[in-house]
Amino acid sequence: LLKQTTMVVVTRFSRLQHLLLLQPRFQQSRVLRRPLIRTPTLIRSVMGSSSSSSSKLLFRQLFEKESSTYTYLLADISHPDKPALLIDPVDKTVDRDLKLINELGLKLVYAMNTHVHADHVTGTGLLKTKVPGVKSVISKASGSKADKFVEHGERVSIGDLYLEVRATPGHTAGCVTYVTGEGADQPQPRMAFTGDAVLIRGCGRTDFQGGCSDQLYESVHSQASLSHYLIFTLPKDTLIYPAHDYKGYEVSTVGEEMQHNPRLTKDKETFKTIMSNLNLPYPKMIDVALPANMVCGLQDLPSQPN
Repeated sequence: LLKQTTMVVVTRFSRLQHLLLLQPRFQQSRVLRRPLIRTPTLIRSVMGSSSSSSSKLLFRQLFEKESSTYTYLLADISHPDKPALLIDPVDKTVDRDLKLINELGLKLVYAMNTHVHADHVTGTGLLKTKVPGVKSVISKASGSKADKFVEHGERVSIGDLYLEVRATPGHTAGCVTYVTGEGADQPQPRMAFTGDAVLIRGCGRTDFQGGCSDQLYESVHSQASLSHYLIFTLPKDTLIYPAHDYKGYEVSTVGEEMQHNPRLTKDKETFKTIMSNLNLPYPKMIDVALPANMVCGLQDLPSQPN
């Protein structure tokens, strides 16, 4: 009898092991990963959930090592044209990005920036010279040149998918966050491309380009007239994808940053004190990047249309 009981227990345990092995593993890209060593041409692939709306979205996270910049590729692969957009492209990796786009059979429609960057030259200008019909996009408040200027509350569409534009100034006066759409026909969980407004366990500096600590805090937390558009009012499972990372992190969530961000979890006055005492060095690329980015990265091609 003891022998029979032991065999039953072992059999049930083996079945349990088998069932566990059959369970789908969580996508690593949806949780905060440990720091890792990356190469200059790192490409991350993040798949949507199993819902039909998420299966429309093709998403890639790309990395430029020198400026620690993330570029994001999004496309609606359910649409016949497979329209795509790039967020925060870098001039040095334009050829890499276009190679990937061509390999995937996508049609690049928009080259977008979250703000006028000071640490690298945007790739939007080069993309426009290499791919006819591509339109550059940036916020109207940035003061930069572009084909399409966006303002708070507008949408940028590719096929049946769209990004909402949310004004999140503070790092610069013209910062915006692009957020994937709300609704059953849009990818879930939602994704927020925050630029430098919210970094993983941090935020962008506020000491140049019209930056303002008070304004950045309100952009993230609460502002009476815009409360339904701010970053921390998004669902807590919303994925946060920043423009930069310097510690090896790739993605966070609104809930994580609300709980663990060492700057943005503080009250406003403490936050302002922290930001005023960062004592960061002058950005080494700012004298080159700012003039270039104010003209869509086409500083050496004055005759090129905007």
